[in-house]
Amino acid sequence: MSVVPQPFPGHDYPQRLPEVDNVQEGGPPPWQGRDLHHRPTREQLRQRLASRGLSLDVGMPEIDDTIEGVARLDAPETRISAVLACLYEDDGELHLVFTRRAAHLRHHRHEVSLPGGRCEPGEIPLDTAVREAFEEIGLERDTLSPLGFLTPIYTLASSSAIWPVVAFASGVPEFRIDTSEVDRAFSVPIGDLLHPDNFAEQRWWRESPRRKESDGAFRVHFYRVPGDLVWGATARIVTELLTVITEPIEDFRR
Repeated sequence: MSVVPQPFPGHDYPQRLPEVDNVQEGGPPPWQGRDLHHRPTREQLRQRLASRGLSLDVGMPEIDDTIEGVARLDAPETRISAVLACLYEDDGELHLVFTRRAAHLRHHRHEVSLPGGRCEPGEIPLDTAVREAFEEIGLERDTLSPLGFLTPIYTLASSSAIWPVVAFASGVPEFRIDTSEVDRAFSVPIGDLLHPDNFAEQRWWRESPRRKESDGAFRVHFYRVPGDLVWGATARIVTELLTVITEPIEDFRR
């Protein structure tokens, strides 16, 4: 076993990457070759999510993951969770809100994530994402306009089924951090996340029930952000969001 090599040499961040059996450099970002200067309006983003069957109007989307045996979602240990992919506009640029989990937490300490957490009994993921965003970093419900979902995913590390909710915030958010859960809240311009120097893909070989490619590897995405690293489940969600944002208009209207 060996420690995963630094995806962005010289870039410092507080979290530690796991050990894997083998690792190789992966491919380019999914949006390579697309027009990265166009940013969809709020309504256009809503339409793009709806075209993928991820509208708020059609009910909860089904999990479509790369893990075998997701049917075990019915197991009592599975956590049903939701996160908020909160976008806002500042000086003509879209930004995405992130948090960094507190260092004293038992699981995923120091990891960059989207605001969110476990659903309470009887609570739907949309309400969970909005509630957790308020509790963790002070995002007010009446400033948020939910647009739709991204594809729900299942994470093995925490046995969680996660429903990502996409929302626009009116104005630039003022963060009020709950230090029992979060030690940092920050935002990153979408243009920075799309920059090729801030994206990396690796192919990992390790023991895992995740569905693998024919050679036994699976792909892991990373994003370089100021003072931090986005990877794991959060990076998977961010990759889908950026893919939707950069879709050519003719693609999502088909």
